[in-house]
Amino acid sequence: MSVRRKTGPGMLVSHVLVWLYAALLALPLYYLLVSSLKDNTEIFSSAFGLPSKWLWQNYRDAWEFVSLGPALLNSAIVTGAAEILMVAVVVPAAYALSRDEGWIGRLIERSMALGFLIPGFAALVPTVLLAISLGLYQTRTFLVLYYVGTSIPLAVVLLTQYMRAIPRELDDSARLDGAGPLQALARIYLPLAMPAVSTVLLLNFINIWNEYLIALVVAGPSADIRTAQVALPTLVTNVSAQYGLLTAGTVITLLPVYAAYLLLRRRMEDALLSGALKG
Repeated sequence: MSVRRKTGPGMLVSHVLVWLYAALLALPLYYLLVSSLKDNTEIFSSAFGLPSKWLWQNYRDAWEFVSLGPALLNSAIVTGAAEILMVAVVVPAAYALSRDEGWIGRLIERSMALGFLIPGFAALVPTVLLAISLGLYQTRTFLVLYYVGTSIPLAVVLLTQYMRAIPRELDDSARLDGAGPLQALARIYLPLAMPAVSTVLLLNFINIWNEYLIALVVAGPSADIRTAQVALPTLVTNVSAQYGLLTAGTVITLLPVYAAYLLLRRRMEDALLSGALKG
């Protein structure tokens, strides 16, 4: 039996609006890509036109002029270490809070929301003073610890709500079979919560990878430890504002973000769908 799709003016308008929204999202990306293959003159004279001469050397020059290779490696080390530590802290915490029905657990969970109220720039001076007092100023180690600390509130809130929706009977059955809390977490809750964990990983990856202010002030501009986001703006001063090189460098730094999204998008979509279908 065939299923007829509903058609009508409303459906047509919906399709037009969806494609218009997709075009609006794709337009800046298109501009970025074509600008990365032009020189300054062509960028300003023909912003959205295709390059008359494809300057692929912009990517090579952007890579070499500011040592983007070491900067990307620093970003990968900092982001990867922060993600691993964050998951190691957040998953057990979310499991404990999701199973705790007392007032202490609710108080801890609600206090996590306070982390959303403090913007990063407001804590800049205390952060720098803390790094100096710990002897970790201008080190990758402090960046990792800072990113873990700032990632915990959102991650705990999201994972706690997701794990709370997992039937309590699964936990009770595991305990009747002799499984301890850590075994129940590893064998039941973590596999079921992987869509939410992947969502948290992706959101934090984007935030950490693109963070600029703390990476600049705390880690500093030294080529040995600076991240890609700190290295990228130096293209403007080092090569007299050649915007083709700057956009080429921007494209290079965006590639890991798109790779992370492609890797985790299926799990993220599963988390969104499971949340939409509950109830």
